[in-house]
Amino acid sequence: MPTSPEIINKTKDTDYSVVMLSKDNLSDLDLLHREVYDTARPNSYFVKKYDTAYTGVENVGFIAYNKENRPVAYYGVIPCFIQSGKDIILAAQSADTMTHPEHRNKGMFVRLSLLTFDLCRQLGVRLIFGFPNQNSYPTMIKHLGWTETEKMSRFTIPTRTLWNWISLKPSKVHHDRVLNKLALRDPAIKNSTIEEGYAGVYRNEAYMHYKTYTNTYLININSASLWIKAEGDLTIGDIILKENNGKSFFEEIKALAKKLNLMNITFQVSGGCNLYGLFARNYQPIQSFPVLFKDFDSGLQLNRIKFTFADIDIF
Repeated sequence: MPTSPEIINKTKDTDYSVVMLSKDNLSDLDLLHREVYDTARPNSYFVKKYDTAYTGVENVGFIAYNKENRPVAYYGVIPCFIQSGKDIILAAQSADTMTHPEHRNKGMFVRLSLLTFDLCRQLGVRLIFGFPNQNSYPTMIKHLGWTETEKMSRFTIPTRTLWNWISLKPSKVHHDRVLNKLALRDPAIKNSTIEEGYAGVYRNEAYMHYKTYTNTYLININSASLWIKAEGDLTIGDIILKENNGKSFFEEIKALAKKLNLMNITFQVSGGCNLYGLFARNYQPIQSFPVLFKDFDSGLQLNRIKFTFADIDIF
């Protein structure tokens, strides 16, 4: 039950209270997520996701409760670091925006966002970035002052027919067996955007350990090192090519997807990056997530900050 709440919205028949996110109420995110999306996350998913102690800051967000003390809305961010040249600054990613369907259109998203922005300033977070869906995007642009720099591009490469996929029944046991043989000796991968000279998410050992809250693989093939997921599709988070033109990369990655019994290969990346050019020369891009920033005097050129799918919290 929340304590010492702040009343943020009071109408004739409903009072909403707001409590800062903490280890004591993280389980309420699980409850709210099930009610909003009718699906459950794995055990301790939000506990691990918001455990960003490696940055010096954790559990940054606010939960709104109704008068029965049920969680009905949430907005928060996930601290991380952005590297630009030799400079590394404390930043955060906007994530897990949720409002129960019965409590929407009451201004809670805006209120919770503003509270979180104030908290970020107090904690020294100098920049927030986000990849909103179509529900959050209009409010973020019109009412919360976010700046959009681009839309990421999504590439999809078919590898098997639906019948092949159904008949072969891909499994995690099979994926582990294949991918563990390809595992990188060093459990880390460079950020391809930073390697090109852009600013991007800083990946040190602590960050890579933190990202184990999702089931991903760091692997090595002849043409590249990759950070991937194998769940339905072979989802590529990032790629460090070992050759300039990537000539054999697509042959190798398609062969791997087939070996894993996965239907498609997918990858998302910012425009202008070398990886965008590599994929766009071979496959048709489709616009995906908008890239938005809330800048608290970071001093960075926002259009020089680039992302791959590995940088998005759902990877």
